[in-house]
Amino acid sequence: MAIFENARHCIPNYLYSVSPKKSLILEEMASPPSANGAESKRFVVPAPSEPAKIEMFSPAFYAASAFSGGLSTGLTHTAVTPFDLVKCNMQIDPAKYKSISSGFGVLLKEQGVRGFFRGWVPTLLGYSAQGACKFGFYEFFKKYYSDIAGPEYAAKYKTLIYLAGSASAEVIADVALCPMEAVKVRVQTQPGFARGLSDGFPKFVKSEGALGLYKGIVPLWGRQIPYTMMKFASFETIVEMLYKYAIPTPKDQCSKTLQLGVSFAGGYVAGVFCAIVSHPADNLVSFLNNAKGATVGDAVKNLGLWGLFTRGLPLRIVMIGTLTGAQWGLYDAFKVFVGLPTTGGIAPAPPAPTTSELAKA
Repeated sequence: MAIFENARHCIPNYLYSVSPKKSLILEEMASPPSANGAESKRFVVPAPSEPAKIEMFSPAFYAASAFSGGLSTGLTHTAVTPFDLVKCNMQIDPAKYKSISSGFGVLLKEQGVRGFFRGWVPTLLGYSAQGACKFGFYEFFKKYYSDIAGPEYAAKYKTLIYLAGSASAEVIADVALCPMEAVKVRVQTQPGFARGLSDGFPKFVKSEGALGLYKGIVPLWGRQIPYTMMKFASFETIVEMLYKYAIPTPKDQCSKTLQLGVSFAGGYVAGVFCAIVSHPADNLVSFLNNAKGATVGDAVKNLGLWGLFTRGLPLRIVMIGTLTGAQWGLYDAFKVFVGLPTTGGIAPAPPAPTTSELAKA
């Protein structure tokens, strides 16, 4: 048996690189043709199976995008829970949480190290669901709107397609996020309200009613839709510019490590823009979910116009920049893992001119 096992290694590797639908057929050299002209015996060596490739824009592609989006968004938001906790409390009680450093100090003194991760379960579940819808539907709507526009207009107005696709996806994603976001804010900003999701969710529903879970949906859309439009459109544009002006090698010739580095860098810069654009609505979401019966008018009156735009903004820039960069890095890393290309970097090519257009020229 050892002889036959060793003999297999003598066969050149290229013979095994054929498609799994094909087989390598070898003549059995030990059996010469019979005298009556019968064909010699043959045996088949199956080629090793090749890893399955996911077809672009297939159901499997959208499923992979949704899974990787949920994974990257849920994990990154959970990882920055301490920053989110301090940011929310600075927005709700600026007299007590006067700065980033003092905010961490107050939380550490009053709640200990464990207090920094209060509300991590609704954060993980809510943002995993949101990320799955956001990334999965973005890929779907980007293709859908591109097909409607046609190749020429899709290339000419690609930024508008990025904006429309991301906005459409976020409308759906926020419906999945809103209940967990409501519970998370209440748990994080009202000490003693609940330990976490298990007791906080039923207590919130008992206090506000089931519809109260969606009391902040409009401010949430106001925060997340501009955020996501900026996140996706600026990322696609930044990555395309990096490959065009900063990296001398075409994207398809760059290593996967370099491509993932570009994804992280593009995501970080996009995250800074996202934080600035969506911050006023973020203040509103925190205020409304913290105070029972509060309205948008109450929030504006309490925070003031300047406070609405600036309270907690430096911390949110750091948090969202890091978070968005990590999200794009993880998202594209998973896509590479399953055999898909990284996001962005290649501008859509306009269609070739027709024969009549060439004749007119």
